[in-house]
Amino acid sequence: MWTLDLSTRERVAFVDITGEVERLVRGADDGVVVVFVPHTTAGVTINENADPSVRHDLTTALERLVPADLPFTHAEGNSDAHVKAGLMGSSVTVPVLHGSLQLGTWQGIYFAEFDGPRRRRVLVTFVATRS
Repeated sequence: MWTLDLSTRERVAFVDITGEVERLVRGADDGVVVVFVPHTTAGVTINENADPSVRHDLTTALERLVPADLPFTHAEGNSDAHVKAGLMGSSVTVPVLHGSLQLGTWQGIYFAEFDGPRRRRVLVTFVATRS
């Protein structure tokens, strides 16, 4: 298992971690890689990485779905971040073939920050498959 350490600079951000994950599995056998975020106010997703406006659109849509000013009861004041992280999910799994991520042409792996700026960790685990 590997750990990626991230620092986010904004309250909400989508950070492309595809390159880091690719470097970790380079040269690996066939299998799957699991990318897991051990935080309750952050998540991970796979989405388009060709057009940066998609990240903006994701942020806009999530803000409209879960605005920060809803009458939440959680005392820390970051309930919207918890809900958005729950919607996003805490892990993704990607097939690996001959040491290469098998993402679609336009896909990338994004760490999703909803309560930044913060220092965060992403755990990456490779599981080899046997033929």
